[in-house]
Amino acid sequence: MTQERIVFVHGSGSFGAAAWPRQHGLALNYDCLFLRRHGFDAVAEPLPTDHGEDQRIITEALGDGGHLVAHSQGAISAMITAVERPDLIRSLTLIEPACLSLTADLPVTAAHIELVTPLFEQRHALTDEQFLQQFVRLLYATEAEQPTTEDERRSARRLRMQAPPWTAPLHIVPGVLTLVLTGGWEPLYEEVAGYLAGTGAVHRVTPGAHRPHDTDEGDRVLRDFLRSAAA
Repeated sequence: MTQERIVFVHGSGSFGAAAWPRQHGLALNYDCLFLRRHGFDAVAEPLPTDHGEDQRIITEALGDGGHLVAHSQGAISAMITAVERPDLIRSLTLIEPACLSLTADLPVTAAHIELVTPLFEQRHALTDEQFLQQFVRLLYATEAEQPTTEDERRSARRLRMQAPPWTAPLHIVPGVLTLVLTGGWEPLYEEVAGYLAGTGAVHRVTPGAHRPHDTDEGDRVLRDFLRSAAA
């Protein structure tokens, strides 16, 4: 019997299988593919955001169809794919989705955009380390650790090259079975989740900050949803 496929789309940090440590065991029951988005590579130089290329990568991975699970900024390309090819999506899970173009006019997102836009406007005049420091200071009110390894420097460079999520060409939501999983820690992601819930998505909150799927409860919610969607 052929196993149903699950395609995992990472956010802006770790990528590939490393982004989904608690979900590796799903490969016992599903055909799991852990993607690397455009510009994410362990050796090659980072590249700017390209949602069209991400969509191509996701569509190819889905093959004849499957379940799509995406985290943070990866949720943007996942949703774009689901809008364009709903026939390939058996279910869609969005974890802490950074789909800010959907909620740009809502108060929390609008305040976030106003806060962070000046940093993105000057990012080409900053070093990777300077951008990282200011980004972390603005979003988390703390100080980022200085990159010391080549991997850390590459990650900082990649962060500076990412497009602001509110500029993504995403203005409608797909009509597919959708779970939104958030960590209940950041009003920005709760606002996006509330918007999606208003369009028919199921919204669940579990502790775990920006990575609720790394917790026992978050992983269970995800697995239960996939099991019910497959049934």
